[in-house]
Amino acid sequence: MTVSLAASLIDLALGFELAAIGKAAGNRFALEGVTCKPGQDGAIEVRVQKLEATALRLAFGPLVLDIGRIALHELVARIRTDAGAARLAAVEAREAEFSGWKLQGPLSLPSQIRKVWDASQKPAEPAADAWRLDPFGQAEGTVRAQITDAHLLFDADVTVPIRHGEIDFNDATVEHVGPDSRMGISRLGLYVDAPNGRSYLYQFASAPLAGVEFERRGALLSPWVSERGKLQLQVFAESTLRQGRESLDPGLTAQARLLLGRTALSGEVRLGDGVLAMPGVQVHLEGRDGGANVLALHADSVGRGLTAEIASFAARDAVASWQGAQFGFDALAAALALQLLREGPSMRFVLDLGSGKVTKPRFASR
Repeated sequence: MTVSLAASLIDLALGFELAAIGKAAGNRFALEGVTCKPGQDGAIEVRVQKLEATALRLAFGPLVLDIGRIALHELVARIRTDAGAARLAAVEAREAEFSGWKLQGPLSLPSQIRKVWDASQKPAEPAADAWRLDPFGQAEGTVRAQITDAHLLFDADVTVPIRHGEIDFNDATVEHVGPDSRMGISRLGLYVDAPNGRSYLYQFASAPLAGVEFERRGALLSPWVSERGKLQLQVFAESTLRQGRESLDPGLTAQARLLLGRTALSGEVRLGDGVLAMPGVQVHLEGRDGGANVLALHADSVGRGLTAEIASFAARDAVASWQGAQFGFDALAAALALQLLREGPSMRFVLDLGSGKVTKPRFASR
């Protein structure tokens, strides 16, 4: 039986909880300069010079959002009455300041939110260009891994450079005692050629068609590899995401899963300017020349978790649409960090937003 969107939203609202972040810190709301008057088209216009809230905790089942502080300046809300029922038609603020935001929960969507999502989906397929990852097409940086006590293969220091949004496996190095190994990419997947033979770290369910230049052998059926292959990050990732959820199933081999527990990772990747988009959401990253949007990666053990941080995240012209509602802002500047943590068989995430500022945040509904 199909569950209606209205019923799903009611179930979600009934599971909503509001509290303070901790027992020692009570939540607090403050309003300054509140006015109310009739607006255009019979709407009621509410203006608030400043709205501030601190130490809030919002929970939707296993999803928990902690809000250290948020302050909205020059807030304007428009309320309409349709068929005797009041509804929020639009909200806009000149500026929003925030700090100490933390969203955490399981990496998979809770059942309440998944019901709302499923009930809201339309049968039409998303546009072919719904996924855009322009900043990865200009990415520059280096990712390093240290594999220790890896008795399955070797102890090794791995270095993978990223230049102009591309990984050229001819430049990747795998250094260890004895003859060094080489990384590459074939139609079967991502591999390491070690002194004791080839081992696959990641296997493709089917050979990808976009963004990959596979290894090439020497002339006359030579067994020697002359080119290790290349991977264009933007094209490969967009193509994979457009293929749907099935293409995202991890293809890590059993050997690679064991190695991840013994692998420390670090790296820094500078993203380019440009559009990031997924179905229903679009935002434009900016500020590369000023040092913004540099992604720092760190993990003591990749098998147990990974941290990705951007000390200076800068974006503009964001738009998100869902079921006739539209959210957006003109500009955003903040520090953010994302942790992926393994807890037994499941994965959790923790998203931290440090001090930041949003210019002209807004919401509108039809």
